[in-house]
This record gives sequence, C-alpha cells and structure tokens, in this order.
Amino acid sequence: MTGLAKILSIAGSDPSGGAGVQGDLKTFSALGCYGMGVLSALTAQNTLGVQAVHRVPDDFVAAQIDALFSDIRVDAVKIGMIGAAENVEAIAGQLAKHAAKNVVLDPVLVASGGHSLGGDELVAPMREKLFPLIRLLTPNLMESALLAGGRMPENPSDMRSMALSLHKLGAPAVLMKGGHLSDGDAYDLLYDGADFTEFFAPRLATRNTHGTGCMLSAAIAARLGQGADLIEAVGDAKKFLSAALAAGAFLDIGAGHGPPQPFFALWKNGR
Repeated sequence: MTGLAKILSIAGSDPSGGAGVQGDLKTFSALGCYGMGVLSALTAQNTLGVQAVHRVPDDFVAAQIDALFSDIRVDAVKIGMIGAAENVEAIAGQLAKHAAKNVVLDPVLVASGGHSLGGDELVAPMREKLFPLIRLLTPNLMESALLAGGRMPENPSDMRSMALSLHKLGAPAVLMKGGHLSDGDAYDLLYDGADFTEFFAPRLATRNTHGTGCMLSAAIAARLGQGADLIEAVGDAKKFLSAALAAGAFLDIGAGHGPPQPFFALWKNGR
C-alpha cells in the first residue's frame, strides 16, 4: 500500500460524536488516515445512553458501499453497529463483490446501557455471511458469548477457550477484549489462528469511556490499512486507546460517560 491510507467505517451514527461512524472518523484522522463512513443505522443517543434506533434500508446501505468502492481505493474496513439482519447480507454482498481487505468486525450487539442494537437476530447472519470475509473479530466478553452461544468468559483461561470457539465458527482471528474483567490490568487476548498474544494496559480511573470499543477496532483497522501486521496493529491500537483514555479523563462532555480524546497529540489544552 502506498500513499494515504483510506479507511472505511460501516456503522451506526452517534449524534453525540463519541462512538459509531463519528467516533471512527476521529480515530482514523488522529492516526493519519483518510476516513470514510457508511451509515447502517441512525441512533438517538447521548452520554447517558441510547434512546432509539432507526435502521437504514439494506438497499441504501449497499448503495453507499458500492459508491465508495467503485471510486476510491479502500485499504481497510471497520464494521461496527449493523442494526438488522437484512443489513448484514447487504454489507457482506458488497464486501465480497469488491474483494474488501483488512476487514475488522466489531460485533456491536447490545449498548452498554442495555438497549438492543440487533442482538440475537444478528448472530447467525454475522457468522455465516461476515466471518468468511473478515481479517479480525473484536468482541467484548458479552458479545463473544452471544456469538458463540456459550457462557460469558470470566477469566483469561475462559477467554482463550472462547477465542478458539469463535475461530472454529469461522472467524480467522479473534481479539477478545477483557475490559469487563473484574480486576487487574486492562487485558486483551489475540488469537491469530495459530498463536495467542496477550496485551496489557493499566486501568485508568475515568468515567469517559463511551466508544472505547469503537475506538480500538477503528485504530486496528487504520493500522492494518497502513500496512501493519496483525499483532503490531493491535498493539499500536491498544497504546493509542490508553493515551486517549488518559487525555479524555479531563473532558467535560455531557452528564454521563463522555468519550476518550483521540486528538490528544493535537489538543494540548483541549479540556
């Protein structure tokens, strides 16, 4: 890959700017990439949670993707919130048609506040249609249990077993996000289809954690699009997220959980 990396986010809209396509575009830009966005769903949400979801019709989702790939070289794709099973097929069809590469699937199934974002109806279509097209799956512990139909992992050993289960279900590589483990460092586990790699970062005391999963998967996609290998991309993304969380602790955005600060290297006084 030569020149400016061009990274596509296929995800829902977050009008508060902390997650979804809006958050992904900030992450892509902060990492020196050109970001593009396809909307799969519209949400009414803020730092307090998701209040409503409106699905974008599948034919229009497909049209957005086709328009971009037919004109612009896409070096990597991050898939976030999809919203409905019909949209899974539309997305998969276009990614296959255009031989999309470096596809990172962040299986957003349930909002942190409990609001359904597609949930169970997306599980089978994701496994059948999207797993064969992706390079990496990045579930949190709850999402991994939904996708595999098992018990939610409670420790690193469980996470290893779950990664193997998801690999057997068709995911070529799996990054198990262990942020919901009860104590210790923020622990993530990568299984690349052959080997496990562990990633650790100190837990930071901050309420501004809205969109952390989106940010991590977007950063991985950006680094893959820039030519990094999988382990390097995950390690770089993990460091980027830690720095954004540390800087974001000083942001005053809304009454609930604000976002991390992806522009920590630019906004020296951006509190």
